[in-house]
Amino acid sequence: MYKYIFIALVFFISCKENTENKIDNKSLSVKEYFNYGDTGVQTAGVKMIPIKTDKGVFKVWTKRFGNNPRIKVLLLHGGPAMTHEYMECFESFFPQEGFEFYEYDQLGSYYSDQPNDTSLWTLDRFVEEVDQVREAIHADSTNFYLLGNSWGGILAMQYSLKYQHHLKGLMVADMMASCPDYGKYANDVLAKQMNPDVLKQIRDIEAKGDYSNPKYMELLIPNFYNQHLCRLPEWPDAVNRAFKHMNSKIYTMMQGPSEFGVGGSLVDWNIKDRLKEINVPTLMIGAKFDTMDPNAMEAQSKAVKHGRYLYCPNGSHLCMWDDQQVFMNGVIKFIKDVDDNKF
Repeated sequence: MYKYIFIALVFFISCKENTENKIDNKSLSVKEYFNYGDTGVQTAGVKMIPIKTDKGVFKVWTKRFGNNPRIKVLLLHGGPAMTHEYMECFESFFPQEGFEFYEYDQLGSYYSDQPNDTSLWTLDRFVEEVDQVREAIHADSTNFYLLGNSWGGILAMQYSLKYQHHLKGLMVADMMASCPDYGKYANDVLAKQMNPDVLKQIRDIEAKGDYSNPKYMELLIPNFYNQHLCRLPEWPDAVNRAFKHMNSKIYTMMQGPSEFGVGGSLVDWNIKDRLKEINVPTLMIGAKFDTMDPNAMEAQSKAVKHGRYLYCPNGSHLCMWDDQQVFMNGVIKFIKDVDDNKF
């Protein structure tokens, strides 16, 4: 009798171990998930991808997580010229779902090449860069998902207008489809929520173009950033590193020096009327305290052909951090629904 109990126990433990060694997505084993087919020196998934431009060939930093030929997610960080670092939170969620995903520093950002030619910093060139990264990771319409936050959302939407035939799913987090509307929301809604005396001091500094004045950030951090950018009482290390490593030259050139709207080369960007051209499954993500109007994000989800809206009631511009469970659960469900043809 004891012999049969022992055999049953061994069988139970073996089954349990096999279950625990499976990644959720279509029963990938851990060994299969982390097998990148690499030979020689292992690089923990990091690869410098060459990017061809009119000004020469440059390299961009990418880091791969997992192996799943059916689901490849490319993360597009904000800025312009922020870094992948603040998107490291996806590492706590995507692997257990079996998603193959890529962190990526766009050209000009800290971990990638930073050429000095200012003609490189255009939206159209960044679109071509993303498509070259797509080719390098062997993604196509059967498996390619783009997730862009903030400026990354601009880039993702603009990419889809030209290359949606390469996409399986699009996710836009915290970015309106019109920079003029974004500026109007910042000035007509968010600015008016601030203490009038604080707002006057900020406006005076901006009027003088004195953006390097330490007082400017002293006013913005508690009164704007902590309210609308990331509402966690202590900012995560990954977020702090991303801000520390931001290329402010490119940021100012494209976004502008003020946080109240866009004043750089993106000032007139507006594709609201073209959203109807996007026919791939699309998730628009808005947050209650965001710098972007959550109502506009919901409207965008209805303007595309096949859209869904995800609302983060406790989130701000970085709702992948300050409303993390709502954000991640919604994103994961979207990817799974598209993959299972249930969208």
